Amino acid sequence: MSKLLTLLRRHVLAFAALFLLLGGTAVALTQQAATSSSGKKIYACVTERYKTLNLTTAGAECPRGQKKISWTAAGKPGARGPAGKRGPAGARGAVGPKGADGATGPAGAAGPAGLEGPAGPEGPEGVAGPPGPVGPVATPEFAQFFALMPPDNAATVAPGTDVDFPQDGPTSSGIARTGADSFNLAAIGVYRVAFAVSVTEAGQLILTLNGADLAYTVAGRATGTSQIVGEALVETTSINSILTVRNPAGNSTALTVTPLAGGTRPSSATLIIEQLE
Repeated sequence: MSKLLTLLRRHVLAFAALFLLLGGTAVALTQQAATSSSGKKIYACVTERYKTLNLTTAGAECPRGQKKISWTAAGKPGARGPAGKRGPAGARGAVGPKGADGATGPAGAAGPAGLEGPAGPEGPEGVAGPPGPVGPVATPEFAQFFALMPPDNAATVAPGTDVDFPQDGPTSSGIARTGADSFNLAAIGVYRVAFAVSVTEAGQLILTLNGADLAYTVAGRATGTSQIVGEALVETTSINSILTVRNPAGNSTALTVTPLAGGTRPSSATLIIEQLE
């Protein structure tokens, strides 16, 4: 290559004459040289006698007395030009496929309880259900106790003491005597109690329950010989409550239960107890 450059420097005039004489060949050389910037090889035949260059190809042979030479002429890269204006945004691409679901994260802490909402409106009344089975028939509890004078109640009944009914009439198992003048009401419930006692003196009788006077049950008479008759509903609140018929405490007169009242037969003092519920 250095030999070629020396040859070119020594024969500048010869190159100029060559371009003038060869016209189209010079143009071709220029065009070929222009294309050589890409690194393409250029071939030429050099005459020893006239020191001239004749362009040729890689496959052609130089005439006798000429020597083939070649070179590659690539120009230096030019300076980088300024950046162009930004082009318009392209059309939006299609939505890509959904990615796989990620792993479930840990549960968060429970939040505070919300405020209680208002009560909803009352719903419509539901359809009535079928009737239930018939329950067992209740066994009625009842009892009758009585006294015959004479010989029962031979002594007077002092204030604060009870009338005797020592004899049994028809009686069920839920009502039973505990003595001549006291009677056990086994079940809790409401009882109808009726009594009738013939006495000689003016006086009163009252029902007691577990030793306490039932004030609403007082029955009495002011004059004459006749029966004292009473009737009341008694409600028990405990099992095995005790009922009596008493000459109320605080009265001044002891009562004589009249024997043979109005005839020749012993008169009867009667106590009837019937459970209602």
